[in-house]
Amino acid sequence: MAGRVLVTGANGFLANHLVRDLLAEGYTVIGTVRDLSDPVRTEHLRDHAEALGCPERLELAEADVLDADPWEGLLQGCDGLFHTATVFSLTADADVVLNTANLGTEHLLHAAAAARVPRIVYTSSTAAVGSGPRGRAKDENDWQSGSSMPYTAAKTQSERRAWRIAEEHDLDLRVINPTAILGGGFSRPPPSVDWMPDLLSGAWPIVPAIPMAFVHVEDVAHAHRMAFERDEAEGRFVIAPHSGLTMIDVARTARRLRPQAKAPKRGLPRRLLPLAVFFDWLKGRKTGERRLTRAVVRGYMRGDARYSSAKAERVLGMTWRSLDACVEDTIRAFEERAA
Repeated sequence: MAGRVLVTGANGFLANHLVRDLLAEGYTVIGTVRDLSDPVRTEHLRDHAEALGCPERLELAEADVLDADPWEGLLQGCDGLFHTATVFSLTADADVVLNTANLGTEHLLHAAAAARVPRIVYTSSTAAVGSGPRGRAKDENDWQSGSSMPYTAAKTQSERRAWRIAEEHDLDLRVINPTAILGGGFSRPPPSVDWMPDLLSGAWPIVPAIPMAFVHVEDVAHAHRMAFERDEAEGRFVIAPHSGLTMIDVARTARRLRPQAKAPKRGLPRRLLPLAVFFDWLKGRKTGERRLTRAVVRGYMRGDARYSSAKAERVLGMTWRSLDACVEDTIRAFEERAA
């Protein structure tokens, strides 16, 4: 089904894997980045095209989702839009996170309607699916019922907005809801993996038993292409094959894969999570960075990380890389950066 497609935020962790996957399958890809003069944002994309022998099928363009002007022109003649661009951060200013998600959605989907783009794949998150009720696998019918975390609120609001605009303009919209993404191939470590060096080095003698679910970045990229190519694909797709876990499961996997690592052996029980918030606050006073705020922990305490990816397996034909592969590829990426 090769054609001409546009990928927003093409330099991102997920998006650059998606660009590579699309190029490998014969697509012409317009990848947008916010700064074409920054080699960190562009070199790995051009390397994909060179490695695949198709530099003529990759076009890079400078554009910001907060700017409405360039998108209709960029989307003219495109067979599809993959909208992945967002601010993925647990610490960034709330207005920046919310505006990027919501205004970006408005600008891209209205432009796609004006340019008559036949099909759109939109990157959301299990943050928009939610973590409750506890004890039941959440699926595509579930929605986040409320969170004070800007990122979670942004993903929920922007996905709902995408569905409203799609209905208004009769757009063929498919949505991917991945959970925490592991793997390598990033230009800058995103929040879903940037904790791995601390985990391996023993910086955390004990880790909070925070409910988590994981998926490999290459599986998420493949799911995006399958959602685009399969006519029968519709609605949302939860992408969370390794669910119902905690960080201690990742630590134990890391210790088995790297016996020399100092990853913690024990997890802090859920009831003691407020203690972890206190120690994170103490650490944050020195580093200026917080990982476990009260808002974060409140979200974890209300629910769990059990999800069903059955629809993606049935409709998209998804099979999954193992948790070992998720952790191994993440570790190897940091080892290569340190070499």
